[in-house]
Amino acid sequence: MAQAVHFDARSFQAARAAGGVLVVDFFATWCMPCKMLGPVIEQLAADYEGKAVVGKVDIDQLRELAEEYRVQSVPTVIIFQDGEPADILVGARPIDTLKAAIDKLL
Repeated sequence: MAQAVHFDARSFQAARAAGGVLVVDFFATWCMPCKMLGPVIEQLAADYEGKAVVGKVDIDQLRELAEEYRVQSVPTVIIFQDGEPADILVGARPIDTLKAAIDKLL
């Protein structure tokens, strides 16, 4: 069963450059809604194995990435298509909402 990738700066750039659909949860360890979204992100990683890359970026460890993508609230899920942001969902969202956003890009 696939797990969400915990990105560092290099692995994030590599995943973006690889193209396809990339789902990134920008989170913070101190954020309660982020903790609630964590299992949803893990489920997405399993459900979309082989179809999309699903990962996480800790905004406190990778502040530059959070600033580059203008993440002002956590959790923020950015869905990339071929390396470019295609959808941004702010706040803890139900899995069905996230799946619908991913499915329209596959």
